[in-house]
Parts: sequence; structure tokens; C-alpha cells
Amino acid sequence: MPEESQKDNGTVQPLADDLRVVHDSMLDGLGQLADYFGFSKVMGQLYGTLLLSAEPLCLDDMMDRLGISKASVSMNMRSLEHMGMVRQVWVRGGSGRRKYYEAETDFWQIFSNVVSGREMRDVERALTVMEENKELLSASMENMSDDEKALAQIYLQRISQMQALFKFAQVIINSILNQVDNIDVSDVSGVELQ
Repeated sequence: MPEESQKDNGTVQPLADDLRVVHDSMLDGLGQLADYFGFSKVMGQLYGTLLLSAEPLCLDDMMDRLGISKASVSMNMRSLEHMGMVRQVWVRGGSGRRKYYEAETDFWQIFSNVVSGREMRDVERALTVMEENKELLSASMENMSDDEKALAQIYLQRISQMQALFKFAQVIINSILNQVDNIDVSDVSGVELQ
């Protein structure tokens, strides 16, 4: 975070302590959240840095603000860009060689991008593996002993139950993704769960 902010008259003012505390807390929280969902903490912190910035930032700005290597910033920014969480923008007066970025602030779009990308692929991959395993067992059961056949039947039953759960998850995810454009976050932001 910059050590100071610039006023309209050009004078430099130190940032308030509370602003710095909230900034640091948000970066830490977004880093932990990213880690929880299987992404790197740095990705969460980079997204937070852009989200809390009043202007687009270049890789050097983010490197300086977070105290991390340019290679780490570059690699994680590519991932964030691929997920649609950040985008490159043109900055008037900016160096022609530098790429500037800003955070995507449509959080439903981010949710949709992440879920439709990673989660749906994982669900589909799991369903494919389960179906392949069922086919393998079914095809090889005639060569099994009675005890092995009984165990294979248990496997088939449990795999089928798991497939049903994954297919249900697939339906739920698709239903949510199909409704993303129709959801007004302010309609549900005041809802309290019991």
C-alpha cells in the first residue's frame, strides 16, 4: 500500500492508521481465502491489492506493495487474468512497455468463472472416473470368485451412490450458473441464515 496519498493540490498526506489496518487485514483475509480454496495466498493478495487500489497498477507496483518477486507477481497475475478476476487496461501517460491491471469487481462473474472452470471440470472428471471404474468392474466380474463378486457389487453400489451425488452437484452448479445474470446481490445481502 502506498505510504501516502496525494491531495488535489499536490500535497502528500500520510494514510490514516485505520485505513492501513483495514488494507492489511483485507489482503491477509483474501490471501487466506485463496489458500482455503486451493489457490496460492499470493493470488488472493494480488487480487486484493488491485481491488483496493484507486487506480490500475503495473507488475512493479504490485511487487513493491507486496514485497514479492516479479516472477511470482507475473505468474500469479496470468492465473488471475485467466480466471477473469483481473484484466489489462490502458493507462494514459503510462509506459508503453508496462502492462497495467485492474480488478474485476463483478463478484458474481468471478464466482461464475471459477465455478464453471475448475469445479465443473473436477465434477466431470470424477464422474468419468467413476463410470470407467464401474465398466471395468462389470466387465471383469465373470472372472472373479464369489467373494470378489460380492465385494465388486458393493463397489458398484457405492460408486453409483457417489455418482448420484456428483450428478446432483452438477445440476445445482449449472442451475446457479444459469441464474447468475438474474441475481441481484443486494436482494440477498440482507438475508440472515439461522
